[in-house]
Amino acid sequence: MLTNLRIFAMSHQTIPSVYINNICCYKIRASLRRLKPHVPLGRNCSSLPGLIGNDIKSLHSIINPPIAKIRNIGIMAHIDAGKTTTTERILYYSGYTRSLGDVDDGDTVTDFMAQERERGITIQSAAVTFDWKGYRVNLIDTPGHVDFTLEVERCLRVLDGAVAVFDASAGVEAQTLTVWRQADKHNIPRICFLNKMDKTGASFKYAVESIREKLKAKPLLLQLPIGEAKTFKGVVDVVTKEKLLWNCNSNDGKDFERKPLLEMNDPELLKETTEARNALIEQVADLDDEFADLVLEEFSENFDLLPAEKLQTAIHRVTLAQTAVPVLCGSALKNKGIQPLLDAVTMYLPSPEERNYEFLERISRLLLPFADQHVEIPSLTAGNIALTVGLKHTATGDTIVSSKSSALAAARRAEREGEKQHRQNNEAERLLLAGVEIPEPVFFCTIEPPSLSKQPDLEHALKCLQREDPSLKVRLDPDSGQTVLCGMGELHIEIIHDRIKREYGLETYLGPLQVAYRETILNSVRATDTLDRTLGDKRHLVTVEVEARPIETSSVMPVIEYAESINEGLLKVSQEAIENGIHSACLQGPLLGSPIQDVAITLHSLTIHPGTSTTMISACVSRCVQKALKKADKQVLEPLMNLEVTVARDYLSPVLADLAQRRGNIQEIQTRQDNKVVIGFVPLAEIM
Repeated sequence: MLTNLRIFAMSHQTIPSVYINNICCYKIRASLRRLKPHVPLGRNCSSLPGLIGNDIKSLHSIINPPIAKIRNIGIMAHIDAGKTTTTERILYYSGYTRSLGDVDDGDTVTDFMAQERERGITIQSAAVTFDWKGYRVNLIDTPGHVDFTLEVERCLRVLDGAVAVFDASAGVEAQTLTVWRQADKHNIPRICFLNKMDKTGASFKYAVESIREKLKAKPLLLQLPIGEAKTFKGVVDVVTKEKLLWNCNSNDGKDFERKPLLEMNDPELLKETTEARNALIEQVADLDDEFADLVLEEFSENFDLLPAEKLQTAIHRVTLAQTAVPVLCGSALKNKGIQPLLDAVTMYLPSPEERNYEFLERISRLLLPFADQHVEIPSLTAGNIALTVGLKHTATGDTIVSSKSSALAAARRAEREGEKQHRQNNEAERLLLAGVEIPEPVFFCTIEPPSLSKQPDLEHALKCLQREDPSLKVRLDPDSGQTVLCGMGELHIEIIHDRIKREYGLETYLGPLQVAYRETILNSVRATDTLDRTLGDKRHLVTVEVEARPIETSSVMPVIEYAESINEGLLKVSQEAIENGIHSACLQGPLLGSPIQDVAITLHSLTIHPGTSTTMISACVSRCVQKALKKADKQVLEPLMNLEVTVARDYLSPVLADLAQRRGNIQEIQTRQDNKVVIGFVPLAEIM
């Protein structure tokens, strides 16, 4: 879901192309360090990966498995598509846990925060390490709620592949689009899992079509469901032409049988599967030249003779090239289809050596997580996920290197290889290997401690939470002196408030929630200002002329430009002060005191008396910019939310009437089986 801004006075014609991702995050727990105390009594975790029965692998194979046998994957989806339940089943069938957790019961492994268990949603990402049929899998369960989309963003940066989970009755939903775009941005190969095939209204065909139409992806149907909704009982493996049926008497889904499809037993199903396999072969051949040559040379007369292994290898290549996505189906809650999904993860998603990362990281002390145990190791090979301790000043998105020189060397090497062609040349020295783009907040409210003596404790708590959550902004109101929390949504701020109470023991008070408006200007204006002060025996004299003008491209920060007439030597010594003054002036607009955006500030003339302090330069520039902004025609912008409402046909009219009262702008009305889906824009202030 995206937030954009539009004119506050409602206009159906003018919607500026300004986008702010409405996302936030919590620090990824890429270890099980915090899982141990939160695993409830009665949940049993297995021993170290690599211990199978009484057979113990070598310590080296446990700590450093072959890179080709490692899979770093994430589970991503719209909220309530079943990510956490799918993760729980994966952990159970892999032997990581010995009992099935349930979101409704609040005893899942990856949802370990109290807030997660109370609400039945994922807030923080959690990483777990387990083995599956000789492969080491590092899996991260990510949130689906729009307020925590940045948590998905920073997880995807370190993953090699992803599993996108869909509700088979809903197909592609609003947040599915967001996480899919994030995976596209990071070039993450992925496979699709159509979950909830047992749910009333589940439709395999509809879900596949929504992937094709809304995500603009090419689905490769590797499975077909046997039945839908209440009749769902298993899947057909299209690649091997086998049917997988789960034992209806089994409570945990571990027991299932794999049988080849035969003409005498399943003529209709065999015919459907053969047609699907032929279509799959043709699809893959269109996307992979090597496979096309193989098919044309040896199997053009009869696709049935094509070995499954050859087709699987080609699907692996196509998945890595991201020209298509394998599609599987099942029901995590009913324990069906998870084992084939795990097989697909190891078979089709890439190992770390199939992904290209050129940068070296070196840490003084390393720990490897195994369930609730940690093993200290001397070194770690590429492709693994590990823990490190003792880093006091790092924040999410930091890249840790052995020295500054090694970082600069890596930057120069990356530039030579053409990986940074989109960056300016002068940015090569300011290396940012794994940073994340932090979106601007859309909500804010005041927060107060129970007493003045608790103010330092509150400041400490907020400082710790900001370091953990970069999308949480804290500022001091210059007029009232109050502390202001700025976040990505109501739930985000509510969770922060709850964490301050539980984790830091502070009963804080929140003010009313307010929308973060913005301001902009509509025309170009110039202003001149002079600051002449004498402090002690020193005279400070600055004269500046600036121009403020609107820009079409969306920019939260002001674009700063300098006229050719500006003396380069003078600019060199005062540029930082000038830019500080411009940024300071744009923090509070002339209408509501909201930040100014989508403006360019051009410095046309600058005169500085010798000995003038940089503080005076900043103050003069800031005052001049504010003068220009006041002279211009101004406009207030408000956050505008993409909204998707799924409603029964009978209630469509009252829903449309309600949205009209909320100043909504309806884009289209789609049909989803027996329901109607209303898609449009609504001001954030109207849906609080």
